[in-house]
Amino acid sequence: MAMLPALMNDTMFSDLFDDPFFEGWRTAANNGSMTASPMNMMSTDVRETDKGYDVDIDMPGFNKDDINLELNNGYLTVSARKDENSGDKDTDGKWIRRERYVGTCSRSFYVGDQIKESDIHACYNNGTLCIELPKIEAKPQVESKHQIAIEG
Repeated sequence: MAMLPALMNDTMFSDLFDDPFFEGWRTAANNGSMTASPMNMMSTDVRETDKGYDVDIDMPGFNKDDINLELNNGYLTVSARKDENSGDKDTDGKWIRRERYVGTCSRSFYVGDQIKESDIHACYNNGTLCIELPKIEAKPQVESKHQIAIEG
């Protein structure tokens, strides 16, 4: 039986697993996929402008076709899916370690029920999803006066 170099076996970096930074790393590596919360995967900045809001969401490693935007009942949901079968394929060997994210993530933002799909503009550039949302001015409640007739 051939001996694998230390770089290739399961004990690679085993001394680092005592460090809290690598907590859960061995378990994820054994599962074959990494899991992360949407909050960690989709860091979001929201900036108010004169016309509306600019929302920038970090989504590195995803392709434009992996990302979906959906507006439903006043909620804008951003979701992304990264398949295990996409990306680099290795037909001449087996994976020794895969640490890139595989799975789905999503976040929802309440944008109001007055916003329509056509009001929202989005583009994906260099791993960042940029969404432009208009400001919807709140309509003041106008109380109209009505004359009430007095009977009798």
